[in-house]
Amino acid sequence: MILSAFAPLFLVPYVFANGIHRMKLQKLPAVAHEDHSAAVMQLKHKYSDQVPLAGAGGLGRRFSLVNEDRQRGGDDLFWTQGDVNEQAGHGVPLSNYMNAQYFATIELGSPPQEFKVVLDTGSSNLWVPGSECTSIACFFHAKYQASDSHTYKKNGSKFEISYVSGSLEGHVSNDQVTIGDIVVKGQDFGEATKEPGLVFAFGKFDGILGLGYDTISVNKMVPPFYNMVKQKLVSEPIFTFRLGSSEDDGGEAVFGGIDSTHYRGDIHYVPVRRKAYWEVELESVKFGDEVLELESTGAAIDTGTSLIALPTDVAEMINAQIGAEKTWTGQYTVPCEKVSSLPDLSFKFGGKYFKLKGSDYILDVGGTCVSSFTGLDINLPGGSLWIIGDVFLRRYFTVYDLAKNVVGFAEST
Repeated sequence: MILSAFAPLFLVPYVFANGIHRMKLQKLPAVAHEDHSAAVMQLKHKYSDQVPLAGAGGLGRRFSLVNEDRQRGGDDLFWTQGDVNEQAGHGVPLSNYMNAQYFATIELGSPPQEFKVVLDTGSSNLWVPGSECTSIACFFHAKYQASDSHTYKKNGSKFEISYVSGSLEGHVSNDQVTIGDIVVKGQDFGEATKEPGLVFAFGKFDGILGLGYDTISVNKMVPPFYNMVKQKLVSEPIFTFRLGSSEDDGGEAVFGGIDSTHYRGDIHYVPVRRKAYWEVELESVKFGDEVLELESTGAAIDTGTSLIALPTDVAEMINAQIGAEKTWTGQYTVPCEKVSSLPDLSFKFGGKYFKLKGSDYILDVGGTCVSSFTGLDINLPGGSLWIIGDVFLRRYFTVYDLAKNVVGFAEST
């Protein structure tokens, strides 16, 4: 995930309707963008297979393609709607920081201690700052107090997640975690005692709740969603995201079902190509009238970044075609008055194109129009990897099905 510092949204009380817990959001004026190059490096370390990273499990990890899950009656596993049980599920409201950082509020322990966490499909661990943390970042965020929780259980195993600015270190603890109206018992999580650099200090979140596959979990900790399924707290092993973009709507994550009010049309399902990130095959990319056909290329659908990360040569080509100029921070900007005339960009997943307009892939950051196309060369066993972040997810509702190992896409409401 990319760690960004943007103006916050205040939360107002829950609204209950049809068993879904919703929370309206209010947005404050945005502040200036952070150092773009640092943010890109964080993303590189998250997905690179050259060093230990947030979720990737370290040097030499091998990923096997999910061939057994790609077949359904002998055909490729592409289908529309059909056989996913559409239940309302358990809703968790999202806060939206300037369309670039989404978080939800969870609780740890008994009595509950509240934390703001990024719900991140690009990693698999839950971690929050611990009471012993003395890093600068920890002084700006809530810290978990094990001694205050009567459901806390000591584990003590050390954990470490490497970032470009240094290692996030700490130890594993165990407690109950409340996500929306779901109470997960006996959840292992990282209690950070050292947070590197200023990126975490400036982030508006306290920690991260990973929603990726357990195969990339640091210390092999069982991810929270797996425990939801194991403890039969959700009716179906699926979760969904609808990311909002308006002043009063940050969006919602739903666990255990699909809220039909979150999308329009049909849901198009595409198989996961390897059980690590929520990664699907990227067949081609269309930019204006030009089509780039791709082979052995994956697209990680990542709720934890605002960017679209793609091979450097392709990113530079697209940024040149939209007239973007590189700034001293490393980001590319375009004149805001030209955004409405920019070409459409489409990604092809499972034989279907999903289109973005210029106003989708250009971020308005405090009156500066910033390109979301970021050069990042990620080559993993089985092919290269693109990262598809929130600029896409605001346009398209997504379903993550742990039983069928598919990602569903539909136009978001």
